[in-house]
Amino acid sequence: MGTKNPKIDAYIVGAAEFARPLLMHIRKLVHAACPDVEEDLKWGHPFFVYKGPLCFMPAFKKHCSFGFWGWKVLQAKVNEAAGTKGNCLDKLKLITSVKDLPADKVLIGYIKFAAGLKDAGVKMRPRPKPKARTELVAPECLTKALKKNKAARETFEKFSYSHKKEYIQWINEAKTEETRNRRLAQAIEKMAEAKPRNWKYLNC
Repeated sequence: MGTKNPKIDAYIVGAAEFARPLLMHIRKLVHAACPDVEEDLKWGHPFFVYKGPLCFMPAFKKHCSFGFWGWKVLQAKVNEAAGTKGNCLDKLKLITSVKDLPADKVLIGYIKFAAGLKDAGVKMRPRPKPKARTELVAPECLTKALKKNKAARETFEKFSYSHKKEYIQWINEAKTEETRNRRLAQAIEKMAEAKPRNWKYLNC
C-alpha cells in the first residue's frame, strides 16, 4: 500500500486558499487510481512516485497544474488507445478549481493508464540521441602557427573537442585580417601556456 507524506500535508496547508481543495482532490484521486503510489517533495512540489516519478501537482499563486512524468509519451499512448489526436493532458496545466478538472472517472483513467505504462516498462522519458559532432577544421593560419610553436601544438592536440572548437570559432569569427592576426597571436600564446580559450572562468 502507498503512504502519505507529511511534507505534502504541509505543502497543501501552505498553498493559496483556492489551491487547497484542488490539491486535496487530486491527491485523493491519485491514491484511488494507484494504491501503491508513494509521495515525495521534489523541486519544491508534490510528486507521486510509482516505479519512478508518475505525476505531480505544483501550486502557484493563481493556478495549479497536474502533470505526468513523460507526458508526451503518455499523450501519444492515450491517443493511440482512444484513436484520437488531441492534447487532452494540456488542459491540466492551468487549473484554478476542481471544476477545471475532467470528471473523476476520466482523470483516474489517465492515472491508471500512466501506472500501467510503468508496469509494462515503457520508458516515459527516453534519452535523446546525442548529436553527431561536426568535424573540426582548423583555419590554415592556425595550422601554420601551431607548426611553428611546439608547446602550443602539443596543447592543442591534447585539448578536448570543445576546447579546440572554442579557439577555432574565435579565430574564424574575426571580421578583419587585423583582428584575426591579433586573435591568432593570443591563441598561440595561451596555448603555449596550456590554457584553453576561457581559462579565466575555469575556477569560478
